[in-house]
Amino acid sequence: MYKILVLIALYGVAYGSATCTNPEVTATSYTTKDGTVITNVAFVAEFTLKCSNGASDLPLYAEINGKTFPAVQFDKDHYQVSWVDEISKARSGTYTISLYDEEGYALLRKALRNAEAPSKVSPLFKVELFHPGTYQGPWLNSEFLAVTLSVSVWYLAFSAKSKLLL
Repeated sequence: MYKILVLIALYGVAYGSATCTNPEVTATSYTTKDGTVITNVAFVAEFTLKCSNGASDLPLYAEINGKTFPAVQFDKDHYQVSWVDEISKARSGTYTISLYDEEGYALLRKALRNAEAPSKVSPLFKVELFHPGTYQGPWLNSEFLAVTLSVSVWYLAFSAKSKLLL
């Protein structure tokens, strides 16, 4: 009985903690661009991970601007990282998403806990997400233009009437 438990434990250690070597990543991304009816901007990065050693089904974790998020696996070797940010805080430009395996994530958490820079821990790989910015509507609302035009027409009509009566 003891030998069976040891064999199961060795199997779990040998095959359960596979690490990815020479990762090949292809990524796509999406961000919310229309901010006229929303309060938060959504960021979504999907990527496919191929490892040269054949490792798959890896738990991955993402670090974006000092915040950590889990990477969700939704298909074999397909992952997704998503987060939201307030419109006022969501800057336009490129966001770098650093992805870590379990070992790297443990080192990252230790670095963050000790108030060290996350850049001290090297990620498994990085993915870039480009956000072009969020459209927050025209500079002048149509209601303002309609009221301004109405007041202008009324003023011109009233002025013309006053000149005719004099």
